[in-house]
Amino acid sequence: MRHALVIGGTGMIGGAVARHLIGAGWQVTVTGRRPRPVPDGAALLLADRSALPTGAYDLVVDCACYTAEHARQVLPLMRDAGSAVMISSKAVYVDAAGNHVNSPEPPRFDGPVTEDQPTLPPGDMDYDSAEGYGPNKVAAERLLLDSGAPVTVLRPSKVHGPGSNPPRTWWFLKRALDRRPYVLLADGGRGADHTSAAANIAALVECVADHPGRRILNAADPDAPDGLTVSRVIAGLAGHTWEEIDDETGRHPWHRVPPIVLDMTAATALGYRPIGDFAATVVQEVDWLLRNRPEDPEGWFDYPAEDARVRSGSGSAR
Repeated sequence: MRHALVIGGTGMIGGAVARHLIGAGWQVTVTGRRPRPVPDGAALLLADRSALPTGAYDLVVDCACYTAEHARQVLPLMRDAGSAVMISSKAVYVDAAGNHVNSPEPPRFDGPVTEDQPTLPPGDMDYDSAEGYGPNKVAAERLLLDSGAPVTVLRPSKVHGPGSNPPRTWWFLKRALDRRPYVLLADGGRGADHTSAAANIAALVECVADHPGRRILNAADPDAPDGLTVSRVIAGLAGHTWEEIDDETGRHPWHRVPPIVLDMTAATALGYRPIGDFAATVVQEVDWLLRNRPEDPEGWFDYPAEDARVRSGSGSAR
């Protein structure tokens, strides 16, 4: 039985990776800084990054690597592993003007973003900030890829799944559960930001485990639904329909114009087979949200303001 170590395995992506590998017959150990539920069949090791376990694993997956220092801490384990994965982010990519997803000016990519797209320069400022998140990820990526270890860097987009934080799906799901008669959609819902199911990321991790190497791969769903499609899928899962109104204030969490789509050619060529498309994989998150209703993020559900917009005739029905 092959043995995998999943660092940050109590989070959304780590939990999905652990569940998938266990289902594929792996022995899985997950690390976490505090006692939290872990997938059935996984062993929990309470440890922070300064006290990671030693030993040789068939697969090491780091779901909590945000800085070059984090990369240095995990590098000995990755050097000794049969295969290794670092979870990075599409936030590293920049367009021709140097804009990225966390910059004041949104990026404008010419088409689907490949792994060869230029990135931000590496940095070591506060990684938990709009300015520092991407540069720190780049610094961590480069340290690991330059080490000679069999590390594959995965760059997801907008991740969804059980345990999501923030729970972006809640934007539409709560409105559907509240039986709102209409939904406001900026640009008619044409904006899109490629979705990445945690379950699909996990499937790609297993593929990488079977094909060790040093590489970068985008990690996204097989489809890239726009906001209109996302709204209809989630409303349908809640058993609700509504009038769709084109209104500039309806900027949902997937609103990106022009759309951001990751090119998945490289992962597919390696043998990646996704679990399902957005409509199939988001069911898990919806079920989880129905059991664990989150606190409403500030500013997401200003129904009086939406009603006032509709009464004023500011928007137009699709």
